[in-house]
Amino acid sequence: MPTCARLLVATPLYPPDPGGPATYAQILETMLPEQGTVVEVVKFGNVRHLPKLFRHLVYFFNVLHSARHADAILALDPVSVGLPSALVAKLLKKRFYVKVVGDYAWEQGRQRFGLTMDLDTFIHARHMPLQVRVLRALQRYVARQATRIIVPSYYLQKIVGSWGIEQDRISVVYNAVTPAVSSVCPSVLSEVRRPLILTIGRLVPWKHIDGIMDAVERVGSEGIPTTLAIVGTGPLEQSLMQKAAESRTDILFLGQQDRKGTEGALASADILVLNSSYEGLSHVLIEGLMQGKAIIATNAGGNPELIEDGVNGVLIPVGDTPAIASAIMRLSEDSHLRALLEEGARASRTRFSLPVMIAGTITALTQ
Repeated sequence: MPTCARLLVATPLYPPDPGGPATYAQILETMLPEQGTVVEVVKFGNVRHLPKLFRHLVYFFNVLHSARHADAILALDPVSVGLPSALVAKLLKKRFYVKVVGDYAWEQGRQRFGLTMDLDTFIHARHMPLQVRVLRALQRYVARQATRIIVPSYYLQKIVGSWGIEQDRISVVYNAVTPAVSSVCPSVLSEVRRPLILTIGRLVPWKHIDGIMDAVERVGSEGIPTTLAIVGTGPLEQSLMQKAAESRTDILFLGQQDRKGTEGALASADILVLNSSYEGLSHVLIEGLMQGKAIIATNAGGNPELIEDGVNGVLIPVGDTPAIASAIMRLSEDSHLRALLEEGARASRTRFSLPVMIAGTITALTQ
């Protein structure tokens, strides 16, 4: 079994950047040295200001420079940092690992190239824009170069398997989150109407924030006044703000928050809602479980691996706005049910602890 005394971590994001890869990179940098592994992080953010393509070339040389003294390279996505890292690993004959938290080609296709199909359809599709075909070929190439692939859910193990990767080369290691040293609740939430409904995420099509807005308006029409707070930014921000301006519901856009602000908003919320049609394994849901929140989430992707309906949250079908509204009303009116789910959420936390994640990561990196 190979050892990994010196690990280079190539990451697309790093705090204060938001997102799972940023959190994960910092956790590895902090905790792996306690297990005897020296970690060096090479951040794509250091070259992001450069022109496209040129930034990837510069990043390749940054990885090349740092990897000479490493035993292995771990890339935290399969294309933007994964491709240069895979090429460096091949050039230097280093062990190469990649963490896959989503289908990069599909996500870019939805955001930039007019793709409309869902991920489960996409993995079997043959006809798509050329740019998406290129990205799909690149992520498959990178995955095939890897000694082992780490994914945060069994759902993503299935997705990566559809790329032609043997299942026994894919390790499932659930993510964990670290609590902020101290949370700061955005001041605008101090005097809002209750219950306070919160959703957190990039404002992209598959998050279906508009469905949450419709559900909250439906709840209001049933005589239950609520406030919806939205943490995050993204390409749909302007259209969602326009929709909010036409709504009779109190809807607050909190923008991008740092960890303290996000955790402060979550601490203040009564109900956390995630209405995605796609999730690999949601950091937002894990954070909700860590704080013992009443959670409503779709049964998409890896969500059912986190949320057990009626035990630590409410699972609803994808695209079912009336189901969101019904769940919000139930949790608003039934304090016993809400307390039961909050207790179930707190009881789920040990599955997503840092020691469990670090142990699983070390096992994957020594195979």
